Amino acid sequence: MYCSLGMRRDALFEICDALACRPERVHMLAELCLEPECRRGHGGVYDAVNSGEIVIGRLRRAVDAVPLRPWDDGRIRLACDVSNWLRPDAETSPERLFCHVYARGKGNAQMIPGWPYSWIAVLEPGRTSWTLPLDTVRLGPEDDATEVTAAQVRDAVARLTAAGHWKPSRGL
Repeated sequence: MYCSLGMRRDALFEICDALACRPERVHMLAELCLEPECRRGHGGVYDAVNSGEIVIGRLRRAVDAVPLRPWDDGRIRLACDVSNWLRPDAETSPERLFCHVYARGKGNAQMIPGWPYSWIAVLEPGRTSWTLPLDTVRLGPEDDATEVTAAQVRDAVARLTAAGHWKPSRGL
């Protein structure tokens, strides 16, 4: 992951480390400065988030290279999902859409402003809830979720094959 970070690499990596080690939810970026894993002041944290960069291609290659545990039949299982990041109070957010959300109760579906994301993940074998996210794409107003997800699956399979996860004897 470290190699997939561009500018402000050290600070961004410390921020990720602090996020991973923090036992509670983070409400403000400045809270990360109080974690022992982050040696930056709050100004350095904000500067890294504002000026830093993530090289997505490198990050995808790093994730693709992670060893995957196959199922009993020797295959890898991928899952697709479209999840919404609801932002009902962010009225000026760019490309915000209305996301279909099921509310509690019978027939109480709602349309709430937010951003839908299409996810591709590798499922772990056995009875577990752990997954390895391979790819995430934010859906825009003009996107068809089915077409975007199909392209994501094709791309993920090609990347996993290139990373050496496919063997002719077992398939993907």
